[in-house]
Amino acid sequence: MSVTRIATRYAKSLLDLAIDQKAVEPVHADMATLQSAVKNRDLHLMLKSPIVHVDKKIAVLHAILEGKINPLTMAYLDLLVNKGREMYIPEISAEFIRQYKSLKHITTVRVTSATPLSESVLDSLRKKLLAGGLTSENLDIETRVDPELIGGFVLEFDNKRYDASVVNKLAELRSEFLKNQYVREF
Repeated sequence: MSVTRIATRYAKSLLDLAIDQKAVEPVHADMATLQSAVKNRDLHLMLKSPIVHVDKKIAVLHAILEGKINPLTMAYLDLLVNKGREMYIPEISAEFIRQYKSLKHITTVRVTSATPLSESVLDSLRKKLLAGGLTSENLDIETRVDPELIGGFVLEFDNKRYDASVVNKLAELRSEFLKNQYVREF
């Protein structure tokens, strides 16, 4: 079975369980915490290691997370480890967050800019997106900095991309000059 399929099924089952137990918000927070925790190289390698015994993995997860996350999430992690699916925790947590956003009708907007954006610029961007009716009322703006853009920004949401970067404009100019439409050919 593919990793995507496994992550989708396990995330959906956790989301359904959280809805039944009216613990969607705490479990979402736990999944966000877990997603950042598994970025730790040592924890990630320990979870993927076939050499480390199941009991040891459960003990480590309990030592790190117990008391900090919802008991439902902790029980779910125990189940994942006992089923041998602990190596998919990063993918499952990412998929859970994606399904949560879909459930709550939250649109994720990714803004990549050459320099960090101020809060006033982000608020202005949020207002323009909402006024344009391009997205739902619930926005989650993720920012990234890429100095190679030189200036401007790249906006991505709902499988759409708007590139207003200086690098893109220079590439368009280069393309126009290569076409050489203004020189008469003999």
